[in-house]
Amino acid sequence: QVQLVESGGGLVQAGGSLRLSCAASERTFSRYVIGWFRQAPGKEREFVAVISTWGGTITYSDSVKGRFTISRDNAKNTVALQMNSLKPEDTAVYFCAAAPNVVFTARLYDYWGKGTQVTVSS
Repeated sequence: QVQLVESGGGLVQAGGSLRLSCAASERTFSRYVIGWFRQAPGKEREFVAVISTWGGTITYSDSVKGRFTISRDNAKNTVALQMNSLKPEDTAVYFCAAAPNVVFTARLYDYWGKGTQVTVSS
């Protein structure tokens, strides 16, 4: 079983940046696709970005494309989400999740972290 822990959230002004990190306990971390999702109050969990096992495939949602960058370091069992030009509508709890394949639907991910809060003030 893969345990995932997110960190790096916080409060930032619009236009600012944050870097989220997802750390895994499992040595087989490199076998998993890692996705980032977010959930705002009263809304469904939304796909943000995904990176394949060795980083060869990366996909972003249209809402973050050009502003967010996902990357991974399999030697350190971590995936990062660099978020630039943040907007108030990016405010949400951000989750990382692990899946065996590149997918964009939350229910297809097997393991989840507990999330980290990102708040963007206007």
